[in-house]
Amino acid sequence: MKKLTGTTKELDVLSIFGMPGLGKTTLARKVYNSPSIVNHFDVKVWCVVSQAYNRTTLLVEIFKQAINKECKIKENDNVADMLRKILIGKRYLIVLDDIWEVEAWEDLRLCFPRGEKGCRVMVTTRIEQVAKHLQHRSDPYTLRFLTKEESWVLLQKKVFRGENCPSNLVEAGLQISKHCKGLPLVVVLIAGIIAKMGREASLWLEVANDLSSLALGEQSMKVIQSSYDHLENHLKHCVLYMGLFPEDHKIAVDDLLKFWMAEEFVLNSETENMEEASRNCLNDLVNRSLVMVSTKKINGDIERCILHDVVREFCLRKLKEEKFMQLTVPSSPYQHLCSMNSRLCVYIHDDLVKQLDHCEYQFDKITLLESKESTKCFGECSRSLQFIAHPNFNPWKKSNPLPLLVKLKLVRVLHFPYEELPSSWPIAVQSLTDLRYLEISVEEFDFKWISHLLDLQTLVVCSSKFRRTSPATIWKMKKLRHVNVKKFSLVWDDNDKAIFEESSTTMLANLKTLHSHHICVDDMNPRFWWRFANLEELSLRVEALPSCPLFPSVEVHTRLQSLNLVISPREFLGSVGWESYFVFPSNLRHLRIGEWKASEECFPVLEELSIRTGYYYKEIPPSFADIPTLRLIKLSDYMDSLGVSAMNIKKEIEENTGCDSLQVLLLS
Repeated sequence: MKKLTGTTKELDVLSIFGMPGLGKTTLARKVYNSPSIVNHFDVKVWCVVSQAYNRTTLLVEIFKQAINKECKIKENDNVADMLRKILIGKRYLIVLDDIWEVEAWEDLRLCFPRGEKGCRVMVTTRIEQVAKHLQHRSDPYTLRFLTKEESWVLLQKKVFRGENCPSNLVEAGLQISKHCKGLPLVVVLIAGIIAKMGREASLWLEVANDLSSLALGEQSMKVIQSSYDHLENHLKHCVLYMGLFPEDHKIAVDDLLKFWMAEEFVLNSETENMEEASRNCLNDLVNRSLVMVSTKKINGDIERCILHDVVREFCLRKLKEEKFMQLTVPSSPYQHLCSMNSRLCVYIHDDLVKQLDHCEYQFDKITLLESKESTKCFGECSRSLQFIAHPNFNPWKKSNPLPLLVKLKLVRVLHFPYEELPSSWPIAVQSLTDLRYLEISVEEFDFKWISHLLDLQTLVVCSSKFRRTSPATIWKMKKLRHVNVKKFSLVWDDNDKAIFEESSTTMLANLKTLHSHHICVDDMNPRFWWRFANLEELSLRVEALPSCPLFPSVEVHTRLQSLNLVISPREFLGSVGWESYFVFPSNLRHLRIGEWKASEECFPVLEELSIRTGYYYKEIPPSFADIPTLRLIKLSDYMDSLGVSAMNIKKEIEENTGCDSLQVLLLS
């Protein structure tokens, strides 16, 4: 209210931004109709823009409201010029409700004279990019979710119309308010339902328990549908896929982006790789208020995201409606393959989690996969099979997964990290030649068992024990982008080391991340890292001095941004000239390390420094305070002097910049 009637004389644009159903229009309408606003402005106009706007129609509507009377507009009239002349010299308030495109504002803005009268334009939008583009002097106003208490106040207001809530309904009412998840639209819709019901606690509790289906009535369906219709096809696929994760599940973004890539929802363009394209898709969905940010990394990237329950329920309905993915549950006899071109998802609904220990709900008892006809259909499908289970459910607890895996010949994403697979798992994987993403937990692993997976992009292998394996056959999998085998040491046999000779041209050009318990570097030659020329993340354990510097060539590591380096045993750190083996690439942004000697000049763009088991390291050089990008120092198992040096760096940065920009985490 103050921003509308404040002392600023220049034209200002105030944007109200938030996801569908948060009450943007309601707030704008309340402000617009306020007596103090009515009396403050000479001209007041309210216009709904919407997605399919027409510039001429909008201008005519604004003009008619501005002159406050009906008039006939001739076909050759310059409405934009007429409107501008009417507004000149007047203090006006123009409300543009539900604006979707930056272009819509660009079409209208020249019609609004700036002047010195304290004129205002107020817009509502669910698109963050639009809100930021329209920003003049005032920051966009981002609507937040209601608290449980605020939801309860709104629910009472809508249901009881000023009367007090009977005491026997308070507990049930609070339960309903909690399940509305802070979205005013849901509160209002549910209020409309329970206001017509008898005032019995049992009836209200039924509503609370069945809130997801009740909340997604016709009105809220239309609200989400309008955002969905505005998406490009690949974005529709991305958000529908997210609907398959459990309710309130905080989705790990790094995994989600790899799932999208594996399903080929996102294809790389000429100017960006697949990872960048996938992250841009997620940012676009967040920008459109369909996906919520749960946590962010220190560099501002999204770490975990979440769907609001209303958006998630919409996605589940849309999945079935568009036959994008067929949902099934184990041991249901009334299921058939509805489309040969749809994905099949063995989806465990939240309500079923409590029953999942029963044998009839095991994954080896999927009726749809037991018939020969269905199995044949799956073999002819052009799409893939996708299996998503509830994280609280262990699908292999009482069943053998291998007979099921053999049937999933078109599966692209196999994500089973929680329970160790039987030793015969390589036999089942032989037929899964379409795999793009493989994450498993096994006791034994060898790259030769999966070297036939030529389309594999992501490999994550977990184990309860430390093992060694030869990566000799990894060179066959040219499409590998991310490899994480943290419990396995990669050791090349003597017969396989010819690959590192200068005459060899073999390389994994697509590999972005490589994490291993130990990579044997003692026989490393200067051409070693040229085989992994585009690495961005590397975890490396050094157990002996290499025969040449660890990073011998600056050119080959221009993309490396994250390094996790373990030096063990530490005895050789005191050897003469050992520092020359550890000259780090200058483009590192994230460094996790136990020991090193270096100045800030080695890390000009470093954002995160993590030192573990730092009992042998007394301090971080004070010059690290001069790294302008440094945002986080994380210490674990450290000497007191190391912690003191980190806090001194933080203090110096605050004194030099006046900003509390460095976070220091001290973990004992």
